[in-house]
Amino acid sequence: MGRVIRTEATPAKRRHQYLRSCAEVLHLLAQRPSFDEEARDMVAFFVFNLRSIARTIDESAQVWEDRGYWRKAESLRAKWRWTCRAADELERLIRQHRWDAVPPVLLRLMPHFQHITVATITRNADWWCGALKALLRSSTRS
Repeated sequence: MGRVIRTEATPAKRRHQYLRSCAEVLHLLAQRPSFDEEARDMVAFFVFNLRSIARTIDESAQVWEDRGYWRKAESLRAKWRWTCRAADELERLIRQHRWDAVPPVLLRLMPHFQHITVATITRNADWWCGALKALLRSSTRS
């Protein structure tokens, strides 16, 4: 039998991509003096990425549980629980149009992304364009 090569992105690889996107958005938001329309889209994009990180955690934890490592699965979920909480808090602030309360939340989240070095910005406005409209249109939280 030949060696099995997986070509799809693993949950860990996708999680790193989402983390990278969040780190870049935080970097760009830190350079802005206020929340214009693009910055609001960036915050909504940030919320979507946090929710995607949480989904990858669930996928990884499920694999550990299937193998009987339930403690490791729960430890993983506990370590990353902040993603759901932060996404819910930011979404609530966005829906209430409390943009003045968003920067302190983002500042609290910065330590979670400090291990990612942002030397060059690889995401552009195409990544987050329309994210706020999509978030406000969604009736349920994913």
